[in-house]
Amino acid sequence: MKEFIQTLKNIWSLKELRDKILLTLSLVLVYRFASYVSLPAINTAEVGNLLQHYQNQGGNQQGAGLLGLLSSFTGGAFSRASIMALGIMPYISASIIVQLMGMAIPYLQKLQKDGESGRNTLNQITRWLTILVCLVQAPSYLTSVTQFFLPYSQFQSAYFIDPASIMFWLPSIIILVAGSVFAMWLGEKITDKGIGNGISILIMVGILADLPTAFYQEVLTQNGKGGLGSIMILIEIVFWLLVILLAIILSVAVRKIPIQYVSRAQARGGVSRNLMEGARQWIPLKVNAAGVMPIIFAQALMFVPGLLTKVDESNTFLAGFKNVFSWQYNVLFALLIIIFSFFYTAITIPVNQMADDLKRNGGLIPKVRPGKETADYLDDILSKITLPGAIFLSIFAVLPAVVHGTFVQTDRFALFFGGTSLLIMVGVVLDTVQQINTYLLNHHYDGLMQSKLSRSSNL
Repeated sequence: MKEFIQTLKNIWSLKELRDKILLTLSLVLVYRFASYVSLPAINTAEVGNLLQHYQNQGGNQQGAGLLGLLSSFTGGAFSRASIMALGIMPYISASIIVQLMGMAIPYLQKLQKDGESGRNTLNQITRWLTILVCLVQAPSYLTSVTQFFLPYSQFQSAYFIDPASIMFWLPSIIILVAGSVFAMWLGEKITDKGIGNGISILIMVGILADLPTAFYQEVLTQNGKGGLGSIMILIEIVFWLLVILLAIILSVAVRKIPIQYVSRAQARGGVSRNLMEGARQWIPLKVNAAGVMPIIFAQALMFVPGLLTKVDESNTFLAGFKNVFSWQYNVLFALLIIIFSFFYTAITIPVNQMADDLKRNGGLIPKVRPGKETADYLDDILSKITLPGAIFLSIFAVLPAVVHGTFVQTDRFALFFGGTSLLIMVGVVLDTVQQINTYLLNHHYDGLMQSKLSRSSNL
């Protein structure tokens, strides 16, 4: 405990680091404040939370569950008809599109290899694409509000302007697009002048904003009629901490591939060339190299099975896909995650380029020939470690459905036991702590995480 307090003192004593942290907190507060500003044309005071109102009006559980997950990424702005209702997700979608298009478009491939100037151009392309995504999502969001959440025929008092009017649609779309662009700007400012990855921090803050309310509802339910009392709350907290620990292990687990760098030295006196062994290093291949992207891709496709119920509404098997906590939904969800884990890892880990770079820089893997054999070796290792990583990732994704009804009573709190929410929180915290740790090490302080490097430097 004393070391932790000393670390906090070290952080505060560094003016540069202190200013970065304070700036990050200030911009996060601005983002949270904006998420409570509702669209000018809608009076949400009439209905409160849109998702809660949707469920009270008989909305299906699948729709409420998926929309609730989207709302958690925006810190509840989605369900409050806020100017930040789209949040940072359009930027995430645009980034994914640019990354996938980079596989097929030579121009984008060239930009990816052009260093800093190429990254700046790609960022500019992503920003413009974000606006296009917003122009698609904003009308869709307004349609869902005016037709499903708040039908004008039933809730005229919730609208200051008739939703059929152009004076409702045009300003609302412009405001929603501006809100998403503002969130993107805040994220980039945090990345440039604050601490951590700004986009990821905004998503994490949005997720954490719903945690106190979800936990409070769970406490009320467990202590209410039919609940199991405070003992079950304690068990849930212990199990949740265990899940977080396992998520951290999954996020940081790597397979180290040893590498030797060698140099050719021309000996004098006519002696033949020899190889002088250089420093031994490692290639860290992550067990979960795809991160949360397979879950995001799988969730995007899980809307399709729900549409199949319209083909035969009497089919009980197909009806299970309408419930996000059913075994049909989660078995298919887990299979899609495993498939996308291999797919995303294959397109984001360029083993051929890694092998070429090693050969060009005089590096080699012991007992493996440079070039194609090195690429095949890396690909084989990557395939072997991706399978257990994908299986564990799918387990984390379906864990909310496992704990829901087993001992966790509320839907909102169950979502924090796995899935995208938990993995994003763990990943962002680890990345931010690592950056703070780097600042402290550069200023001769022990970091937040004690490492062998920091300990050896004090000897």
